[in-house]
Amino acid sequence: MNSARILVIDGNVAEIRARLTVALGYDSGEGYARVLRRIDPTLRIDIVTSADGTELPAGAGLENYHGVTMTGSALNIYNGGAPVTRQIELAKAVFAAGVPFFGSCWGLQVAVTAAGGEVRANPRGREFGFARRITLSEPGKQHRLFAGKPAVFEAPSVHRDEIASLPAGAATLASNDFGVQAASFTHGRGTFWGVQYHPEYDYADIAAVAERYGQILVTEGMFRDLPALAAFAAELRSLQANPGDAPLLWKHGLGSAMRSEALRLAEIRNWLEAEVRPRAGSAKC
Repeated sequence: MNSARILVIDGNVAEIRARLTVALGYDSGEGYARVLRRIDPTLRIDIVTSADGTELPAGAGLENYHGVTMTGSALNIYNGGAPVTRQIELAKAVFAAGVPFFGSCWGLQVAVTAAGGEVRANPRGREFGFARRITLSEPGKQHRLFAGKPAVFEAPSVHRDEIASLPAGAATLASNDFGVQAASFTHGRGTFWGVQYHPEYDYADIAAVAERYGQILVTEGMFRDLPALAAFAAELRSLQANPGDAPLLWKHGLGSAMRSEALRLAEIRNWLEAEVRPRAGSAKC
């Protein structure tokens, strides 16, 4: 089978990418690429920073890719501006090209908007750290996105927006108290699978986000004070070093979908298996 070629759309602007690199040693696009390669080291991956207006690599068109993913972002759809508009337009082009499309958090929100749905500030507030009690719908239980996934699970999460309405014909695959957590739909020639949480995040990623938001999370009531936030980040880094730390797993209420990296990454792996590899194996690509 041909080696699959993936385009990663980094949803963040340069300032945020720089801050992530200082905190983690990689930015959002590079972090996503690292996870994709962890799943399949043979993938050929390009990263585009369309928020800043960066073009595709020289000589490449969307039709040259077997799959497109979009990362999370600190941006908000409803605030508008060129970095947002550029990404919505690129998502529309992905749909028009008929390339399998997957998105995490911001990626879901951009794809929904590009296909005619609506995103708004979540009246329930921010969902941070771990999305709790994500529950598969009946369509979700049958969908290949969730093959092998528990019917109820936790996942890394950081967002304060929600899907107010999905595009026509879309299926809600999972939800929790904060709203839609996964959806699938077709638009134009393309198919999209997406989640509101971050299956690509390690514990260290969540810790870095907590420290980057800092006082904002305290003000919003997520933490009692900055020392409590620092303790949370330290515990997540302990879990990064020792994912089997039973007392910390119990303390944070984390079940099998967080205790097993294979289960945490299941959605991305399933998308690669079901959507990307068949395209890569086609003589037309």
